[in-house]
Amino acid sequence: MPTFKHGLTNTLPGLLAAWKRWGFINGIHYVVGRKPPKSFAKPITEPHDYEHVISFYNGSIAIIISQDRPGSSNSLTLSWLLVDEAKFIDYDKLKDETLPANGGIKSHFGHHSFNHSIMILSDMPQTKRGSWFLHYREKMDADLIAAIEATVYEIWRIKSRIRALNTSNSPVPDYLKNHLRRLDRSLNQMRSVAVYYKEYSSIENLQLLGENYIKQMKRDLTPLTFQTSILCQRIGIAKDGFYSSMKERHKYNASDFAALDTVWQQFAAAPDSLDSRPSALDCTMDADVNPLAPLCIGMDYNANINWLVVGQPSGKRLNIVKSFYVKFERKLPELVADFCAYYATHQNKTVVFYYDSTALGGNYAVNDQDFRWVIIHEFERHGWRVEDVYLGNPMRHDEKYLLINQGFAGKQRLMPFFNRQNNDDLILAIQAAGVSRGRLGFRKDKAGEKLAETEEDRLEHRTDGTDAFDTLYIGCEKFPYTESASLNIGGVI
Repeated sequence: MPTFKHGLTNTLPGLLAAWKRWGFINGIHYVVGRKPPKSFAKPITEPHDYEHVISFYNGSIAIIISQDRPGSSNSLTLSWLLVDEAKFIDYDKLKDETLPANGGIKSHFGHHSFNHSIMILSDMPQTKRGSWFLHYREKMDADLIAAIEATVYEIWRIKSRIRALNTSNSPVPDYLKNHLRRLDRSLNQMRSVAVYYKEYSSIENLQLLGENYIKQMKRDLTPLTFQTSILCQRIGIAKDGFYSSMKERHKYNASDFAALDTVWQQFAAAPDSLDSRPSALDCTMDADVNPLAPLCIGMDYNANINWLVVGQPSGKRLNIVKSFYVKFERKLPELVADFCAYYATHQNKTVVFYYDSTALGGNYAVNDQDFRWVIIHEFERHGWRVEDVYLGNPMRHDEKYLLINQGFAGKQRLMPFFNRQNNDDLILAIQAAGVSRGRLGFRKDKAGEKLAETEEDRLEHRTDGTDAFDTLYIGCEKFPYTESASLNIGGVI
């Protein structure tokens, strides 16, 4: 798994729910995160610690490995690998740390074709870094796969003939049995060296998923995510967007493993209980947040979608630690409430609110008060102190482009970095933001921002969230907040 938090919140709950539907019962067929009962067969090699192990009744075990947890592959001898969510996997770490552990136990399983096998599963990647596994398509020998398919068919045909002979109480000729054994050996040998690559659309699985599921995904996902995750379409990645200097290195993972282990222990104790599913994690799981420092925010206001982007400067870095948005009937009070719920345990209850003139005057999101007043009022109502920092009129697009891209290139005081797990939609919007040139010159392409949402054009995929990030970066870069200066930077009344 790319991160332990991702596996705990995304992969494992769905996996165990599927096992339950198939009749596999926790405590009878498998146990999670604890030593199995004596009724279970013993594994060939017992793990030193069962904390991150799934044990099966037949003695098989599956070890949960996450790339953000140092040393989770060390000293392991594995017989197979299942790489899930491959588009998020760091291939260099996989190659250096995990693949060498896939040595298997040849004395027991060397004659099986799936010994040392690797199964790689993923949505279609949206970045160059996440595309590492697509090259397996070139490694597949189409003639070998055709030979395997033909052999499987021949085995099925002979087995059908043998069953028919048994049904009619006729003797089965020895040559049929011998031929079947030879085919099995040949099939095993071909499979042991085969590479099979296939791109599947979820539409091909319509009978299992159901038409309503596909319609729901088209409604709920952004067009880009629907095309890559559901339709498995390859999407070209723009290299001339508004944030052209943003690279993969500007994204990071930051999990607090002590906090996650506490949630894991609760989950492992009752993995098939809906109450045990860790669907609402909070800031205690984030290792990139300084609980003693204020949280800086930038926001964007729109009739149908409102964004709040959270950051904390740390040395020469501006860590974008989290982003939130609300849509339609949920407005600014709900957006602030989401922030306050997530950061309820944050010790320093100070918010540095960066805003420009777009926050003053009208307010179509809540009531007759302007955006700035509503936001400050809602934070104070939840027990937070607000230091509001006025940036003046919005920066010109060409100036903003230069400033932020120089920041990504390390030529400004602060370089922005994004917490991958907490900014999925924001990162997607930033990577998709284009540019336009008109009579007003070079600018971010915001042509579709005010249009009504459609199934093909989701609000969260537009530039609103990127504008909130812009405000945050400009504020932290040009108007750095310090406790001693806080008395001198009040906003406009």
